[in-house]
Amino acid sequence: MATLLGDAEPEPVLVLGAGASGIVELSEPVQLGHKVALHDIEQGGVIVKFGETIGRASRRIQRGSWVHLHNVTSEFDERSQTLDVHTGAVTDTKYE
Repeated sequence: MATLLGDAEPEPVLVLGAGASGIVELSEPVQLGHKVALHDIEQGGVIVKFGETIGRASRRIQRGSWVHLHNVTSEFDERSQTLDVHTGAVTDTKYE
């Protein structure tokens, strides 16, 4: 996984960092601070951000794809497993 340092369109991006370097071709737009898959991730595969496991792939994620709420199940909040892709708001649990 890599975290983007700026917004990017579907284009080749340079990956730098510990354990990863090279070019990955983005398959869709990805915004600053969001994750992109550096390799194919099978359903159930671990999702790591900044060295911490944050969830599991809820479906297969292809190299170069945006990794976010639409294809990751959180390991932090078991009360809700469906979140709005853009706002992060829960869609299946009402919090009061």
